[in-house]
Amino acid sequence: MAELRCYAFIDSLQPQFASFLGTVAQGFLPTTHQAALFIEVAPGMEINRVTDVALKATNVTPGMMIVERVYGMLELHSPEQADVRQAGAAILEALGLKEEDRIKPKLLTNQVIRNVSDYHTQLINRMRHGNMLLPGHSLYVMECEPAGYAAIAANEAEKAANINILEVRAVGSQGRIYLGGEERDIEVGHRAAEQALEVISGREGKSRG
Repeated sequence: MAELRCYAFIDSLQPQFASFLGTVAQGFLPTTHQAALFIEVAPGMEINRVTDVALKATNVTPGMMIVERVYGMLELHSPEQADVRQAGAAILEALGLKEEDRIKPKLLTNQVIRNVSDYHTQLINRMRHGNMLLPGHSLYVMECEPAGYAAIAANEAEKAANINILEVRAVGSQGRIYLGGEERDIEVGHRAAEQALEVISGREGKSRG
């Protein structure tokens, strides 16, 4: 039986996060304010059946379908929230699971680095797929598990504050986000990101490295 690790519904993709997905996704790219769903399952190959069920159930578009070493991740989106919710319901029914069977997000690491130095910004900017980090700005880094929840954390941070999305990694054993901006904006944004994880219910999961 498949394990439902992450089930994260996003009601409205924010402009930066939607654009960021366009730099990393190899499927059909989402646009601003579309609804989206991030699902992660184990074993990883099971994501093929999940994708088949969703695409046959309703009018949604796949942005990413990734099978990595242990887990499989799927991102779906549509201009209509109802279509995305219907696709999610069809997936859960096919798996014989409920939304509550997902793993509750766990915050592993979170820190704010203020007044980032020039050389530090250069290191961050070389690995990011999103916006630039500027010298003197603040940097927020967060790590969570399951990985897919990094997506909703980044999106909610952008909703709440004028931050820059530098990098979002929502695949693998852990998810990571890197946010940059003025200190006052990072303070608001990082709290919104963490709150987004705190309100998601689910079962307790075991950490895997």
